[in-house]
Amino acid sequence: MGITMEKVPIKRDGLERLQNELKQLKTVERPAIIRAIAEAREHGDLSENAEYHAARERQSFIEGRVAELEDVISRAEVIDSSKIGGDTVTFGTTIKVADEDTDEESIYTIVGPYEADISQGLISTSSPIARALIGKRVGDSAEVTTPRGTKGYEVLSISVS
Repeated sequence: MGITMEKVPIKRDGLERLQNELKQLKTVERPAIIRAIAEAREHGDLSENAEYHAARERQSFIEGRVAELEDVISRAEVIDSSKIGGDTVTFGTTIKVADEDTDEESIYTIVGPYEADISQGLISTSSPIARALIGKRVGDSAEVTTPRGTKGYEVLSISVS
């Protein structure tokens, strides 16, 4: 049993955001935390030094995030959504759906798991709503199981972003 090397679907701008975050962590955050640890060490007894322990905790977070970003970037497969047909819901498409109970309309873009941000309408391919909608066409309905129960959505439009 080895490490999974599964490709991570991502749009070009999503990959650039991850690369920028990695660069920030390596060139700004990492050196700053190393300086903070060195300064905290100068304060003497490390067992009761809150600044030292906080800095070490922050360093651990940064190193973990660097490792995660390096892994994702190494497995990233950039998907050019302009080359994807716009008649079915797929990765990279933007869809307008209507809640079949309330007629409330929502717009979502289906992206990779490291780009998802529901506040911007970016939903992961692995989210329940995306999984239910992928493969659907305009006019199709999809049943989505959510923590609050099952909801029905009708696909109103599909566009390639």
